[in-house]
Amino acid sequence: MARRPFIAGNWKMYKGPAEADTLAMALRRALVDVGAVDVAVAPPFVSLAVVGARLKHSGVHLAAQDLHPAAEGAFTGAVSGEMLKQAGCAYVIVGHSERRALFGEDDALVNQKVLAALRAGLLPILCVGETLAERDAGQERAVVTRQLEAGLRGVPADQLPSLTIAYEPVWAIGTGRSASPAQAQELHATIRAWLGAQYPAFVGASLRIQYGGSVKPANAAALLSQPDIDGALVGGASLDADDFFAIIRAAGGRPATAL
Repeated sequence: MARRPFIAGNWKMYKGPAEADTLAMALRRALVDVGAVDVAVAPPFVSLAVVGARLKHSGVHLAAQDLHPAAEGAFTGAVSGEMLKQAGCAYVIVGHSERRALFGEDDALVNQKVLAALRAGLLPILCVGETLAERDAGQERAVVTRQLEAGLRGVPADQLPSLTIAYEPVWAIGTGRSASPAQAQELHATIRAWLGAQYPAFVGASLRIQYGGSVKPANAAALLSQPDIDGALVGGASLDADDFFAIIRAAGGRPATAL
């Protein structure tokens, strides 16, 4: 058994239904044969239905960008995991740095969302990562392990392999500046070692860890060739079908890591 590469595209607040349908159609044509790679796309909430319909039976999974911790209630503007599941989502992104920084989400709320996703039958993609100031202060390992410990609190060990961890250095998101393959591998290895120390060995060995932060066709192969990098959470490059497909092809060329 091996960790299968996983590439997910986060469309953020781009692509309303009409544009999303056009992009999904282009992706469906491009991704006829992606090889042994799992692929997901996370359009805005308003575009989930049209993208889900366009990508049905294509092998590309539907993901959401966020969820509310409650199953239902008087929470104007919020969307629950149960609703996302009904909309056809398989995955949901939790704790993205933009949610933490721009919307004030703390580790405790991120943990509630992880647990809510699992209750709804969704597969969480839990994002962790340090700011530039934290990296410059040499705190990146402490920050990431703190976010992991808090975000995974209360998750049973046997459910952990269904999660994906996305390491996204905040200073590399949307800046055009990416962590070097060596920098990314160092933190991915830190995450895997922490998982191995906190949980049974199968957790650290089987749980997939993506890299996120200005991933492009030009740097994808070098990043994805690292032994502990199992895929990518792609932002801007996922909005272009050709660029996204190039990154998926790079993942398909990555040797599978034996457990």
